[in-house]
Amino acid sequence: MTNELVTHELAQVNIARLKHPLDAPELKDFVDGLDPVNAVAEAADGFVWRLQGEAGDDATDVPFFGDDQIIVNMSVWRDSDALTAFMYKGRHRELMARRREFFEQVAEAISTLWWVPAGERPTVADAEARLLHLREHGPTPYAFTLRTPFPPGDAS
Repeated sequence: MTNELVTHELAQVNIARLKHPLDAPELKDFVDGLDPVNAVAEAADGFVWRLQGEAGDDATDVPFFGDDQIIVNMSVWRDSDALTAFMYKGRHRELMARRREFFEQVAEAISTLWWVPAGERPTVADAEARLLHLREHGPTPYAFTLRTPFPPGDAS
């Protein structure tokens, strides 16, 4: 392990448009999976922070784009390797394999990444701006994807 000074951390946001209200029986498996998946994320190597709602735990009550059918997940990670390791294994992968049961398909980008100074926590307004920027301009240092990454510091 290196003793490199960490100057930036990777923020991510992803949103989903629910097919049903959160308390609908069709979403029971999704809702029941939130706490376990969040616990796995928080224990993951490279996890730094995640957005939580007024009641704590998940952020299903946090408004995004002024639409109550949209739920948001926002977190900060050490780097893209740490985020990817979490995303593509275990409980998260199992739950996301069923995403078409729970969420509407959306043609526009629903997730984006950006670098934040180490210790800074993004706001929902930051995330909305980054996602809109990605939708309008494609991947740039300001808002990018795992497939088209940019190194820290490029967006300053």
